[in-house]
Amino acid sequence: MLTWLTGRRHEQFARRWLEQQGLTFVAQNVRFRRGEIDLIMRDHGTWVFTEVRYRRNAHYGSAAESVTRAKQRRLLYAASCWLSQQQLSMLTCDCRFDICAITGDHIDWLKNAFGHTDFC
Repeated sequence: MLTWLTGRRHEQFARRWLEQQGLTFVAQNVRFRRGEIDLIMRDHGTWVFTEVRYRRNAHYGSAAESVTRAKQRRLLYAASCWLSQQQLSMLTCDCRFDICAITGDHIDWLKNAFGHTDFC
């Protein structure tokens, strides 16, 4: 199966799972020049920017471990751009960065996995 198709399928799986946890879907695959956000959700009054990672197994490291500092920076940049389009700012609204790490058919939901203050 094509890598991008596998990614889309697991993003849909994560989206449905997060909705079952009470989050509200806002957008998917939001792209900017230097970054992309897999899922944007709302958790009550909080914007949730979610990176979805899939690994068939953990032989070469976990799905969560594959979200590098460089990837985190790109996600922060994309979230900042998206919030700006909504006339919002990361500094003035509640937001968090989650990771949905899927290994096989198991999801590990890492809430608040990193944030903009990690890079100050």
